[in-house]
Amino acid sequence: MTDEKNDGCCECNLTSEILENLPDNEELEEISDIFKSIADPTRLKILFLLKNGELCVCEIFDALDKSQSTVSHHLHILKKEKIINGRKEGKWIYYKLNNPKILESINEFSKVAK
Repeated sequence: MTDEKNDGCCECNLTSEILENLPDNEELEEISDIFKSIADPTRLKILFLLKNGELCVCEIFDALDKSQSTVSHHLHILKKEKIINGRKEGKWIYYKLNNPKILESINEFSKVAK
């Protein structure tokens, strides 16, 4: 910070304890990427569809009533952030949540919106 900026600042100083508990930039980027990946209604629907367990990609297509390319795009984003994973069985891919606790977090955030 420049002295000019500090002149208008309060007399409080950040304690080293606060700074020590601040996530580093890399961790903040990772958290931000997760939020970005779920910041879409279609991707949120996919997560809620997977709440009760694994689903075939064709079931996800049917439930969302979206084109295959659109759904595949959203699934790719969720897989990239390791929120879901898929396993291939024959010609189909089955998807499931990597960590079901993500839905608990989403439910907590939805309370803020109410």
